[in-house]
Amino acid sequence: MSVAVIREGSLQDLETIVAFNAALAEESEGLAPDRSILREGVRALLEDSAKGRYYLAEVEGSVVGQLAVTFEWSDWRNGMFLWLQSVYILSDHRRQGVFTSLYRHVEKLASRPGYCGIRLYVHDENEAAKATYLRRGMVSSGYEVLETPDALKDDPVTS
Repeated sequence: MSVAVIREGSLQDLETIVAFNAALAEESEGLAPDRSILREGVRALLEDSAKGRYYLAEVEGSVVGQLAVTFEWSDWRNGMFLWLQSVYILSDHRRQGVFTSLYRHVEKLASRPGYCGIRLYVHDENEAAKATYLRRGMVSSGYEVLETPDALKDDPVTS
């Protein structure tokens, strides 16, 4: 088991996060996002904590994993859901507790007053990721995520 130290991401982590997000898109969905758009999207989140935050996992001083947290207000619960996004662990650090460390960090955040839970979406065919999330105690919400057409998926240049 890797002992991961969790810290909030900063602008100094920009290129690492961009590289991890590009690898995530390729591995999980076979997509190659435009790096300049991806870089600006990561920068926007790093510069505006109202949009969300990145949390990075370090092992022996090296960043080996990440996740982003974004927010969704629930009027039914009078609380904020934390959405996990951009979850990526370097392949040689998977199944060593790195994701668990990141997840436990977010669980602590979500247990504070004003928060009501953690949510995420996972690609239908990503059975390994689903199994990981279920082992952490997450359950199916009973909802299916619908969206407007996605230019990244529908763009023949990037897909």
